[in-house]
Amino acid sequence: MRKIMISCLAIVLVLFASEVAEAGAGTIKGKITDENGLAMPGATVLVTDLGQVGAVTDINGEFTIIDVPEGSHDVKISYLGYQEITKKVDVADKGVSSFSFDLEPGVLLGGEVMILGDRLKGQAKALNQQRSNDNITNVVAADQIGRFPDANAGDALKRVPGITMQGDQGEARNIIIRGLAPQLNSVTLNGNRIPSAEGDNRNIQMDLIPADMIQTIQVNKAILPEMDGDAIGGSVNLVTRGASEGMRVSGSVAGSYNEVGDAPGYNFGLVASNRFIDNKLGAVLSASWRNDVIGSHNVEAEYEYEVEDDDSGEDIETDPFLAVNEIRTYEVTRSRRSVSLNLDYKINNNHTLYAKSMYTRRNDWENRFRLTTEVDKAVFANGVDNAPTGFIGVADRQTKGGIDNDKVRNTRLEDQRVQAYSLSGDHWFDNIQLTWNGAYSKASEERPNERYAKFETDEDLTLDVNSAFSGFREPQLISTSIDENTNSNFVFDKFVEENQYTEEENYTGQIDLKIPLSVLSSQEGNIKLGAKYNAKSKLRDNEFMEYTLIDGDISLADGAVSNKTNADYLAGSKYSAGDFYSEKALGKLNFADESRFEGEDKPDEYLASNYQADENVTAGYIQLTQDLNDEVKVIVGARVEHTDFEYTGNEVNFNEDGDFVNAEPIKDRKSYDNLLPAVHLRYAPSSDLVLRAAWTNSLARPNYYDLVPYRLIEEEEEGEELFLGNSELNPTTSMNIDLMAEYYFQSVGVVSAGLFYKSIDDFIYTSVTEAGDITTFQPKNSGSGSIRGFELSAQRQLDFLPGVWKGFGIYANYTYNASDIDGIASEDGDVRDGIDLPGTADHLFNASLSFETKKLVVRVSANYSSDYIDEVADEEFFDRYYDEQFFLDINASYAVTNNWRVFAEMNNLTNQPLRYYQGIESRTMQVEYYGPKFNLGVKFDLFQK
Repeated sequence: MRKIMISCLAIVLVLFASEVAEAGAGTIKGKITDENGLAMPGATVLVTDLGQVGAVTDINGEFTIIDVPEGSHDVKISYLGYQEITKKVDVADKGVSSFSFDLEPGVLLGGEVMILGDRLKGQAKALNQQRSNDNITNVVAADQIGRFPDANAGDALKRVPGITMQGDQGEARNIIIRGLAPQLNSVTLNGNRIPSAEGDNRNIQMDLIPADMIQTIQVNKAILPEMDGDAIGGSVNLVTRGASEGMRVSGSVAGSYNEVGDAPGYNFGLVASNRFIDNKLGAVLSASWRNDVIGSHNVEAEYEYEVEDDDSGEDIETDPFLAVNEIRTYEVTRSRRSVSLNLDYKINNNHTLYAKSMYTRRNDWENRFRLTTEVDKAVFANGVDNAPTGFIGVADRQTKGGIDNDKVRNTRLEDQRVQAYSLSGDHWFDNIQLTWNGAYSKASEERPNERYAKFETDEDLTLDVNSAFSGFREPQLISTSIDENTNSNFVFDKFVEENQYTEEENYTGQIDLKIPLSVLSSQEGNIKLGAKYNAKSKLRDNEFMEYTLIDGDISLADGAVSNKTNADYLAGSKYSAGDFYSEKALGKLNFADESRFEGEDKPDEYLASNYQADENVTAGYIQLTQDLNDEVKVIVGARVEHTDFEYTGNEVNFNEDGDFVNAEPIKDRKSYDNLLPAVHLRYAPSSDLVLRAAWTNSLARPNYYDLVPYRLIEEEEEGEELFLGNSELNPTTSMNIDLMAEYYFQSVGVVSAGLFYKSIDDFIYTSVTEAGDITTFQPKNSGSGSIRGFELSAQRQLDFLPGVWKGFGIYANYTYNASDIDGIASEDGDVRDGIDLPGTADHLFNASLSFETKKLVVRVSANYSSDYIDEVADEEFFDRYYDEQFFLDINASYAVTNNWRVFAEMNNLTNQPLRYYQGIESRTMQVEYYGPKFNLGVKFDLFQK
């Protein structure tokens, strides 16, 4: 592929080097800012006396127009929501004419100028970028994010058409685009991939990135050849803030409260920006710190249709019953701290350097208290042809915590960090643009000295039959033999301490060349080509020790306990959690004391999970952009990506007694190539109407752990279970067709409608097969599948209404998805039919009603996602579904002065739980409640141009 790229570059340079500059022509460069000196991306700049010759400002508000004949020209700048202006510019032969323009907010309506409110300015910036982009995108700007009560980038993204989020502890974490699961999408920071802090997948934890650190969120739903190809659902690019054209200091200070946490929290953000050294050096420093006391009330369950007969020992098939029931209480303190420093240095009009950095760290200090009741066997008093007359079970109480020190604080500490640094340049040599970028990023997750204390019932339980066969919506297994809330009935089982560490590092180098080239002599065009190299390394290194008492036994009644029964338990007052071994007592235990504790290394718990992965992706592309006339633009190109990886895992063997036998490292290596052609069409018969069409191809590489060549062999009395990785997995690929129509309102708004279709090959699922007494679990490629659907979106200030009604605005979008996947086999080898693509919600809906005056802004927002299959099992009964969700949020702010504003935010007023169900909607697998969240504070924004 390297030879192909070099050959393409040579051909282009030889053919077109003589055409890079016209005789008697020069260049116009400039920057467009608003009245506060902030960049205006997406502005249209036209040299009106030359027809449609012009440019669109980039994310920094800058533009370049080449091959402008020498002489005096009229340059017009237009922007949705701002007053149009025209300036006279003189262009010298082979010279560069530079200028900066400030736009003033205002829209001409009915002969009068309507001035935008502060909140609408953010919407204007987003829509101008979206309108001017060559591909199908959705854009969310920083000021627009501030209109919603969203704490992190994931919560802001769930407002975008076609996007839903999977949550964790009440915050949006994993992104689903157009029904495609998180591992089928990509997330970048300033164009560079963000590494994953999770050990087994490529998912990016969106709750790691505070919303106030981001200037713009760009959701690319149809990728260009110049973009990374691993984005079947779409590519999300998070752009950090750029420097203003003068001093700016802005920020917020607030207090927070969550119903479950029942304790106050705090958060603040700060942005400081200015330009120095005669405006050559720009700097912007952003910082954010959020500390919330949160938690959740959780009930989990598993269902079976086979149970062991207590008399014969055989497995008997019966009606579905509740086999496992858990009552969980989570107590969490979440702290998220972030800092970003971005610099730009303008050497001269033709050369600019950029240095960008961000560091974010999220700590979760968590205690979990879990009561588990489980069916072990059944009694068939009247023969096995009848339903069981009784169930025999066991129960245990488990405390999750950590050691007692200043860092861990007697909790399970999850310490996640992401850091990203990049150095890039933008250079013009006559009319040729050269850009380059070098970046380093690292994500890590550390869980040090994580501890568990487990106490179990000292005798078998007799479980109520009715509770096992009914009430699946609110599952509860009830003991009729002993009281599960009597501490003396629970005796010590074991203590556990484990250490977990995962890290991923990315090194990226990229170079791009853009050369003016027109296939049609009367129209503008350019050819762009480039190369990119991305080297990734991933490490997971876990440890696991189990400790038992040397002398005697203890029950819960003998030790320090914490009572977690809560009359206001959000999952239902019937759930009584009871007493648990105290997290403080657990943290103070000294497992190094060999007179009290006997420790045993448990390699079956971690060795097969540990691995080292090295993955290198080399890519090259060529992309031709051509105006066919003043209204139609076409982009044609292709991208080639070569992937080479080496993975090292472990083969772990156990005997039939479950004892560890040995472990040996296994190494495997593979490489493959992907050709990704694309065609984009953009038709704009007017400045307000844009029609787009795209044919693209994309891919998604397998999850890291799926590629690890590990082997975990467990000998059981009833047979052998074999868990395998699969380094022969192919990446999932997709052919995509997109159509989109957008109509923009000069008073800042848009209505749009789009159709999309994706044909997907080599989807990856976990195969379960049985051969004799061996059951094998292994990720495999399935056959093919498809997803198709449509999007509708509207956002508009109702400025055409009279009087006070002008202050109302609407924001609404709806997405419909339909999907299927084939080639997924059950454990007996039969191919399952009628399966939806995992992660594909049929219906997605966002709606928001706002009211805005010069000082007051009030917004009510709703977010809905229908249920979808989340994980395909070996048979329909065990499939896992993510249930529907409906969130209702309210936020309001009032401008005390032009620079100071007080605000209030209320999230999750519907107390929407996270809910999974097994097979059918009535069988709850997990239901987790977080309660509403409240935020109250003040924002300020100070400018000095």
